[in-house]
Amino acid sequence: MNNPLLSNSALPEFSKIKPEHVKPAVEQAIAKCKQVIEQVLDNTSGFTWANLVMPLDEADDILGKLWSPVSHMNSVVNSDELRDAYESCLPILSEYSTFVGQHQALFLAYQQLADSSEYQQLDTAQQKVIDNALRDFKLSGIALNNADKKRYGEIATRLSELSSGFGNNLLDATHAYNVNITDEAELAGLPESAKEAAAALATEHEKTGWLFTLDIPSYLPVMMYCDNQALREKLYRGYVTRASDQGPNAGEFDNSDTMLELLKLRHELALLLGFSSFAEQSLATKMANSTEEVIGFLEDLATKSKTQGQQDLSELTAFAKSDYNQTNLQPWDLPYYSEKLKQSRYAISDEELRPYFPEEKVVSGLFEVVHRLFGLSIKAVEGVDTWHNDVKFY
Repeated sequence: MNNPLLSNSALPEFSKIKPEHVKPAVEQAIAKCKQVIEQVLDNTSGFTWANLVMPLDEADDILGKLWSPVSHMNSVVNSDELRDAYESCLPILSEYSTFVGQHQALFLAYQQLADSSEYQQLDTAQQKVIDNALRDFKLSGIALNNADKKRYGEIATRLSELSSGFGNNLLDATHAYNVNITDEAELAGLPESAKEAAAALATEHEKTGWLFTLDIPSYLPVMMYCDNQALREKLYRGYVTRASDQGPNAGEFDNSDTMLELLKLRHELALLLGFSSFAEQSLATKMANSTEEVIGFLEDLATKSKTQGQQDLSELTAFAKSDYNQTNLQPWDLPYYSEKLKQSRYAISDEELRPYFPEEKVVSGLFEVVHRLFGLSIKAVEGVDTWHNDVKFY
């Protein structure tokens, strides 16, 4: 079978990628990566950037380049078959990651390179790559005993499965909920562009009238422009309770147990690696020095933002009362009256501005700014394989 994921094409051949291609490609790429590791470690003349880091990086790059389009397509053109293929690879990828992270001989090779005179001759970026690799070995449990290494692998695999399941539940909950409106009077205030899109969506689903979903292009115009408070409330409640034990689809795609298990396993993994919490473990790869530093930053940000936030809310509340006799603002009212306030105060409406900013003008304007700032020229290229007909390549 000719597998497009294993081709040497410069760009992914999206239209040729099928679910049945995914797992064989991943298995073959991982086998190749393991083979390269063996070959690299056979070296007895001393490890260098050229004979250790580069071959491993090139092998991992092949794996990354084939997995990236699969992961992307699973997000943007999801199907049951593709989801199954994607999820069938998560344990394999997790096992490979643990295999590399706990490979004692590979760790010693990197350590030998870090301790050598060769390391001193490398540039800052190359030294950082090696330093990060040694850090990641430790974060993968290289120093653990065999029993704890086994448990690390089990947790890592389960966390990967849970994260994917969380995203699936959220996606399914978003797609499962919609509101069908058959009386146009209920859509007063909604821009024509939003109504046209809702009518097209209804036709696509073989329904009459107008169909609204929780996808942002459908959801946001209703929250900002629709005079129908009941419709705004209905969509708002559907949106904020997605994948939970609350709301219109309560319990159907509930992520509550998933989140609890994620938190539990993250904490266990952090303790296993010698950290006091998952937050502390997370900071091992970040710029902040401590959890206290992060909390202090957030609390300081909240303190400085609260006064302005209270002022904005007071202004909005006063405006809604004086101009619309609305005295009890609810969460689903805030975007609506904020838009009204903006139009009243500045005579600016995003919807009225829309015709002046068609896609082609916005994109060309963006590229012109990039050209003036950085001297880059960006041009469209035709005939590039994409995952959807509307996708453009530059």
